[in-house]
Amino acid sequence: MEKNTRYDCDVAVVGGGPVGLCLALLLAREGTEVVVFEKEPDVSLDLRASTFHPPTLDMLDRLGIAEALVAQGLICPHWQIRLHPDGDRAIFDLSVLQNDTRHPYRLQCEQWKLSLALMDALKKEPRARVVFGREVTGFTQDDDSVTLSLRDGFEEIGPGEVGSANETIRARLVAGTDGARSTIRKELGLEFAGLTYPETTLLVTTHFPFEEHLEGISNVSYCWKADGNFALLKVPGRWRVSIYPREDLPIDEQLTEDAIEASLQVIVPRSERYEVIEKRPYRVHQRIVPSYVHGRVVLAGDAAHLNSPSGGMGLNGGIHDAFELAEALTEILAGQAPLTRLDLYDRRRRPIARDQILAQADANRARMREKSPEKRREILAGLKAITRDPERLYAHVLKSSMIDGLRLAAAIQ
Repeated sequence: MEKNTRYDCDVAVVGGGPVGLCLALLLAREGTEVVVFEKEPDVSLDLRASTFHPPTLDMLDRLGIAEALVAQGLICPHWQIRLHPDGDRAIFDLSVLQNDTRHPYRLQCEQWKLSLALMDALKKEPRARVVFGREVTGFTQDDDSVTLSLRDGFEEIGPGEVGSANETIRARLVAGTDGARSTIRKELGLEFAGLTYPETTLLVTTHFPFEEHLEGISNVSYCWKADGNFALLKVPGRWRVSIYPREDLPIDEQLTEDAIEASLQVIVPRSERYEVIEKRPYRVHQRIVPSYVHGRVVLAGDAAHLNSPSGGMGLNGGIHDAFELAEALTEILAGQAPLTRLDLYDRRRRPIARDQILAQADANRARMREKSPEKRREILAGLKAITRDPERLYAHVLKSSMIDGLRLAAAIQ
């Protein structure tokens, strides 16, 4: 490819979240010249995903990153679905996966810790550059390359000098990993088919030690309460509480400090007010594009698919996308496969996102939104029966831990 600016590269990755950074590191270690463009000024430290499933940790182990994450997170050997306040529960023991993974547990670790670990690794790669504060506003493509339009000032991490405020770059291939509001997806004019659930969820964090007050609570626990539900996920030093709104009150009334306090008091009543460290309202989406591949432009992660966070599969699915896509791009750039090699990436990842990740997340949400006490008891009895049957338990956690989906994908040709 004839160079026309100093940013010309083999692959331009649009979006510097964990999926884009993971893809860039995989490519750089295979000898690919890769540049990541992220419109935010730095790695985001916002409240986002925190659950890593066993096969994701196995993948990150190949990058030399899993050990550092485990050291910064909490190992969760089991997770549970629970009735509150009586504590009746079904506990799913992940040790049954010990012959299927080097990490037979969930890891609770904030996703920004993964991003920082990936950044540290990328700084050591001479073929990789990460450019913060630089927005991709559009692109055109031809038979040989993709030209990206850029704007605004930026900070660059990697070799080279600071460039001008507005310019274009050419890349042989482009990966859109720019999240739910993906510019690349919008520029492609793709339908993002699916739905947005009507309710707003509030995520809060607190130092309060729920484990000292809720007997037998797991680090990952999905809980029914009277006329509603909540989730408790522990990360180092704090608990993340997902508060699901009542349907009989306006959402604005439920996001006030007093309303949040009332919701936390339902979980563990106490004379003092709770200290809320952080809070973030969010809407839940279930959406997927009709194709991940469009010529020399390809999508991955939230740019391609969105799902309910119930079950913690969104970030993990994006990392799985990155590993599959890196393999395809490497083969194409090495001349070992034609551009149509990307079609196999689409065949392997998109049906798994649609039929496994989105479907499981939707089922998890529907189960926890059940209001009938009788039906809840019936569901819980069925789940407890699964945990008592070794074969059924193994099949259940093989699927919920995303190992089954990856095996199905690998068998697709």
